[in-house]
Amino acid sequence: MHYIDTHIHIDAEEFDADRKETVERAVNAGMTAMLVPAIDEKSLDKVLSVCQDYPHFAYPMVGLHPEEVRDDFSEVLGRMQKLLPGPFVAIGEVGLDFYWSREFEKEQCLAFEMQVQWACEWKMPLMIHSRKAQNELVAILKKYNSQLAGGVFHCFTGNMKEAEQLLEFDGFALGIGGVLTFKKSHLPEVVAQLPLGRIVLETDAPYMAPVPMRGKRNESAFIPYVIHKMSECLGVSPEVVAEATTANARRIFTKMG
Repeated sequence: MHYIDTHIHIDAEEFDADRKETVERAVNAGMTAMLVPAIDEKSLDKVLSVCQDYPHFAYPMVGLHPEEVRDDFSEVLGRMQKLLPGPFVAIGEVGLDFYWSREFEKEQCLAFEMQVQWACEWKMPLMIHSRKAQNELVAILKKYNSQLAGGVFHCFTGNMKEAEQLLEFDGFALGIGGVLTFKKSHLPEVVAQLPLGRIVLETDAPYMAPVPMRGKRNESAFIPYVIHKMSECLGVSPEVVAEATTANARRIFTKMG
């Protein structure tokens, strides 16, 4: 059973002590590729360095995470833009996040729209983070709907109505990870109604470890727990889930080797 982790922060300091072993465990569990988002300028060098250590296996993205948007976002994005298209397989991790604060709401919206424009210009997929901001996010994306090259709505945990609204954007999939296995999650009922052709797997490691690993540092080797839960939800075999989600990821992220 083979799978792709479409969203892992393998560059994070949580993996500095045992990154090589973490990747080896994932490979032994069936992972064939991992996609690594940047969150800001500082993370970009580490993302590129780690991906160079695992050629044709770890693939970098470039983007400014909404929680990292500050007053200087236009200067930061100006420097990032000069790196395009480079070795990047997607624009990410980008989006809107009003969960903690709306202090930089205007700046977040402007930064997100600029990065959506990059994706349109370079025909690159988007790795989108959205928290407490779906209406604003959808309004921006609709302006570019005909030009979008697809992407992933990362860490989707919404209801069916929200899922349907996001899946109106052709070429996009919902990123499903450890939350699917949480005991109080409503996500299993939603996933049961989703078309398998619009789902990709992710960890968001080192965060969001699935049951029975909840509370531990997440890693790609734990994805089979998500696959088995998803197979229960959809009434298909784990192999079918793994094969379909891998095909979906490869269809979206066309620059993967």
